[in-house]
Amino acid sequence: MEVNGLKARDLLVKKTRPKLAYNQDVNYNVWRKQVKEKLHELLGFDVIEENACPLNYEIEYAKQKKGYEEIRFLFESEYGSIVPCYLLIPDTKKEKYPVVITLQGHSSGAHNSVGIPKVDNEKYAMGRGAFAIQAVKQGYAALAIEQRAMGERRAMNEHLRRVSLRPESAPCYYEQMTGFMLGRTLIGERCWDISRAIDILSNFPMCDTERIAITGNSGGGTASYYAACCDNRIKICAPSCSFCPYPESILRFYHCSCNYIPSAYRYFDMQDLACLIAPRQLVIVAGTYDTGFLIEGVERGYETVEKIFEHSGYKENCRLIVTEEEHWWCEDIMWQAIKEEFIKLG
Repeated sequence: MEVNGLKARDLLVKKTRPKLAYNQDVNYNVWRKQVKEKLHELLGFDVIEENACPLNYEIEYAKQKKGYEEIRFLFESEYGSIVPCYLLIPDTKKEKYPVVITLQGHSSGAHNSVGIPKVDNEKYAMGRGAFAIQAVKQGYAALAIEQRAMGERRAMNEHLRRVSLRPESAPCYYEQMTGFMLGRTLIGERCWDISRAIDILSNFPMCDTERIAITGNSGGGTASYYAACCDNRIKICAPSCSFCPYPESILRFYHCSCNYIPSAYRYFDMQDLACLIAPRQLVIVAGTYDTGFLIEGVERGYETVEKIFEHSGYKENCRLIVTEEEHWWCEDIMWQAIKEEFIKLG
């Protein structure tokens, strides 16, 4: 007899058939409604909503930078949860600008998106990690949101809570596990914050809230995908290095705990959730050599995405772009794709 601590899990993954997987023979609208309700349930949206607070925000500063204005504001997404944001507005004097929400993955924080290095030699902030700077150079208003358990929103007093005993996954691990105990998930909380941030944008008249895109790499791409599933105001979703069926990604390899949704694979796989984005626009960017999100899985999942968009009557609104990279944000490829999607949007 072989002693193998992972064998039972692997066998279960192989034999599991998600109950709400896409099936072209079922009533599409009924199925889509079931998927939406189940996703919201598993994310813990009802539980999060119980702690909802009135919409309020505070502008900390507005600075003129080269080519754009940088506005930093804070808002309360639920009681006790303050979200730091940066809003960049091009200085080209247009009345309104399309908005791109940029989400960092597991970096030192959203300050990277706006090119503010806070750590010595933080080159990521000055280069390919400066997502919001890249967006504003393309002529968009850019909203950089500090995601829960990252950057400024790391758990306070980590040494007292022993969060840092798990450096490979802290502080996401601590927040995710305590969230599970409360019937919540980090992905759900991050999606909630994004939706509340979109609510705040109505207070900035230069932001065209009818034309909103969302993008990010790795954990930022994951949050982008789920946020677009939950909020119809996001018209273009462009996740990078994050879309992949669960068996070829988070059920295959170790990933940060913030990727996981309890019981999700009993009901759906990641590609099935595309029904909650269709017929809005979806651009999936994946790396051929990404060892955490296997390309064969991405391509398999995308076949279902295409079928879902075709069923919705808008097959042209989804596409997969495969790069010759690993787990890598490809700046030129992503912004060209987003530009093309905005042109389609009008």
